[in-house]
Amino acid sequence: MLSEQVYTRLRDAIMRGDHAPGAALKPQDLAKEHGVSLAVVREALVRVVGDGLADRLPNRGFAVPAFSDRRWQEITEARRTIEPLVLRLSVERGDLDWEARVRAAHHRLSRTPPFVPEEGEYISAAWSEAHRVFHRTLLDGCGNPVLLETFDRMWTASELARRWAAHRAPSRDHLAEHRLLEETALARDADAAAEALTRHLTLTAAALAGKSPGPT
Repeated sequence: MLSEQVYTRLRDAIMRGDHAPGAALKPQDLAKEHGVSLAVVREALVRVVGDGLADRLPNRGFAVPAFSDRRWQEITEARRTIEPLVLRLSVERGDLDWEARVRAAHHRLSRTPPFVPEEGEYISAAWSEAHRVFHRTLLDGCGNPVLLETFDRMWTASELARRWAAHRAPSRDHLAEHRLLEETALARDADAAAEALTRHLTLTAAALAGKSPGPT
């Protein structure tokens, strides 16, 4: 139980930005902060590493991943390769129930505030979940559980980078991007939907890298 509590607190703290990108996660300090043993903290840290929210460094302990970590661009490359193809299948195969779920998921996302003061400077947990559900719903019309499981793994692996990217590009028009995804998907325009999703993912990667995404 203690390990679960420390894991949850540590995971939430990293997501909130309490631990900066590249910052060391010192077990001794964390044990003192949470009032638990080193063994409990280490167990929690191993789980956080498994979530992709921290790295275990040889002879250097634990640390939050850095902005420059190559994994973020690799995950984005994988997502830009796979997700537009899955969206095409979803547009082709999705039924009326899928259309209704896409509309409902987009409505929830558009009405959920992305930032709330009590959760720090990064996007809120409620918006993050609404965002995940919208993207997952767009794709689940494909009817292929293997492809959807692949999406789930990539989404979890990229959650921290996504929050950083939103913080680094506060003026980005997420509402317009998500509205375009909904409109093109429900219009059954697979080409336009895939292009919109590719652009959406490219903007996230560019924000994290601090670069202009250029034309797509």
